[in-house]
Amino acid sequence: MATDQGLRSPNPVLTSMFDGVSWPAIALRGVAGVLFGLLAVFAPVTTALSLVLVFSIYLMADGFLAIFSAFRAMRERHSWGLLAVEGVANIIASLVLFFMPKLGIVTFVVIVAVWSLFAGGVKLVTSMRRGPVPARGWLAFSAVVSLLFGLVLLVSPVIGAVVLTWWLGIYGLVLGVVLLFLAFQLRSARKKAGL
Repeated sequence: MATDQGLRSPNPVLTSMFDGVSWPAIALRGVAGVLFGLLAVFAPVTTALSLVLVFSIYLMADGFLAIFSAFRAMRERHSWGLLAVEGVANIIASLVLFFMPKLGIVTFVVIVAVWSLFAGGVKLVTSMRRGPVPARGWLAFSAVVSLLFGLVLLVSPVIGAVVLTWWLGIYGLVLGVVLLFLAFQLRSARKKAGL
């Protein structure tokens, strides 16, 4: 009976894990990922230059949303460092790609791979530092997706721009869906906790 009650009660670890982080901001990051993914899969970019600019815009939007979440968490005196680092890294990568659009496709692939490995590492560290909660699985899954994506790109950096566009699209779709699940799981937990 005590176990059943524990399952029905709000999960304090889940709510504290994202204290001060706005669930709509996480959901917006998910929507941005899904929209980018659909654009990349159904209207593949035909040149490396277009690919660089499109992905740069996505990184910029995702970076600002991460920083917004970090500021909100900081204002409420909650953990915000990893979110801020991820947001700043996304914005820096976006600016490099936007202002240096003539980078060769191999250089671009390496930048995307390093960004993906870094983002995956940050998410993996975050998921491992927390207690076992339902959202932890989604966070760890998104980390594995980022890490695998980065490794695949490093192994074959000379792939065609269209193929890379499809890979980025699938990555954006998967990560976007994961973030949407995470956001609504957090919303549900906060609702149950009366927050």
